[in-house]
Amino acid sequence: MEKIAWLREASGAKSLLALKCFATWSVFDFMSEYMDGSTSSSLYEVRLGREKFPGETHAYSVAYADHEIDEVLANSDKIIFNSIGQLEKFEGPSRGHVRGLRVNPGVSTSDFDLADPARPFSRLGEGDPEKIARVADRISGLMFHNNCENDDFARFDEMLTLIEDRFGPIIRGMDWISLGGGIHFTGEGYPLDRLAERLRRFAEDNGVQVYLEPGEAAITGAATLEVSVLDTLYNGKNLAIVDSSIEAHMLDLLIYRESAKVSPDTGDHEWMICGKSCLAGDIFGEFRFDAPLKAGDRISFQDAAGYTMVKKNWFNGVKMPAIAIRELDGTIRLVRDFDYADFSAALS
Repeated sequence: MEKIAWLREASGAKSLLALKCFATWSVFDFMSEYMDGSTSSSLYEVRLGREKFPGETHAYSVAYADHEIDEVLANSDKIIFNSIGQLEKFEGPSRGHVRGLRVNPGVSTSDFDLADPARPFSRLGEGDPEKIARVADRISGLMFHNNCENDDFARFDEMLTLIEDRFGPIIRGMDWISLGGGIHFTGEGYPLDRLAERLRRFAEDNGVQVYLEPGEAAITGAATLEVSVLDTLYNGKNLAIVDSSIEAHMLDLLIYRESAKVSPDTGDHEWMICGKSCLAGDIFGEFRFDAPLKAGDRISFQDAAGYTMVKKNWFNGVKMPAIAIRELDGTIRLVRDFDYADFSAALS
C-alpha cells in the first residue's frame, strides 16, 4: 500500500483496486487510505466497489446485458465499453455519463495463452485506430490492459511506447487513460522511480490523467491459506491429505498448472500435499519439511490472496475456508465463516 501511495504522489497516476483479483471488502476501508477507488468486471463487482470502497468507481465488462446497464450506470463514475458495438448500443442510456472504450494494442506480456488479451481473435477491446477515431467524440477516455505479471520495466516502457506510436492522436484527444493492471511494480527491486517518471511523462505529453488498476500488485503476499493434515499415506511418495482443495480453494493454480507455495520449503522430508476432493489431480504441490507430517499438523500456503477468494467454489461440498483479518497490532479477527446453509443456498 505504501508503494502504491508513493507512486501516486511521484507520478500523478491514480490507482484503482481490480476487484476481479481481490474483493475481500473487510479490508477496503484500510486500502482506501492508499488507493483512489475500485474497478470492476461485472455488475456485481461495480456494486460492491460503490458500496464498500470509498473513492472512484469504474465499471467495465466484456459485455453488458440490457437489464444490467441502468444499474451499472447508477453505481459508477466512469463506464468503459469493451467494443464500439456496446458503446453504440447503450449510447442513449449512457449519455451524460463519463464513458471510455477498451483498446487492444495487439501486444501483451502474458506467458499463458489462456490469459493473453492480445491472443489471436481476441474479443478484448477494439484494435483499429481508424474505427476508434470515428467514435472518439463520444468518449473521454481509453483503457489499455495488456500487462500480465509484468515485473520488467523495460518491457512495460517498450509496450507503452508502441501504444503511443499507434494510438497517439486518439490518446491526445482524451481526458484520461487507464493502463490497466498486471504491472508488478510493488515487487522487490522494481524500479519505482523509473516507472513514476515514465507515467508522469506519458501524462504530461498527452495531457491526460493516468489510471492504474493493480490487482495482484496490491495484495501480493498479503494472505495465507491455513490447512490441517487429515491423513497420511505412502504410494511411492509420502502423501498428506489436507482439509482443503486446490480445485475449490486455489483454482487459479490448477488452471495454470502451478504449485502452491510453502515457506521455508526446506528440510529432509519431502511430501506431496493433496486436497480432499475426489479429483485425482487435486494436488497443491510437493514440499520439504523438517519432520514427517502427521494428522493434525498445520500447513500455511503462502501468497494466497490473489484470485483465490473470488474464485472459491463448492466443488464436492468441501467446506470453504473461513476469512480472517490480521490487524496491524497483530490481533486476528474472524470476519466470515461458511457452513452447510451457505452450500445449500448456492444451489437450488
